[in-house]
Amino acid sequence: MNNRTYFLLVVLSLAVEVWGIAIGNRDIAVIGFIAGVGVAAVARLLYRADQCEGGEEA
Repeated sequence: MNNRTYFLLVVLSLAVEVWGIAIGNRDIAVIGFIAGVGVAAVARLLYRADQCEGGEEA
């Protein structure tokens, strides 16, 4: 995942979270938060996979 895609997905999930707070729907805000955490987790997993493919051990 390149940096542009990562930051676009983070901004999108943050926008969903803020939108949920703005309209007073807590469920949407929680979904935005979970999406943001998921984006960060997937980015970290992909980074670790790239390191392991390069010959480095975790």
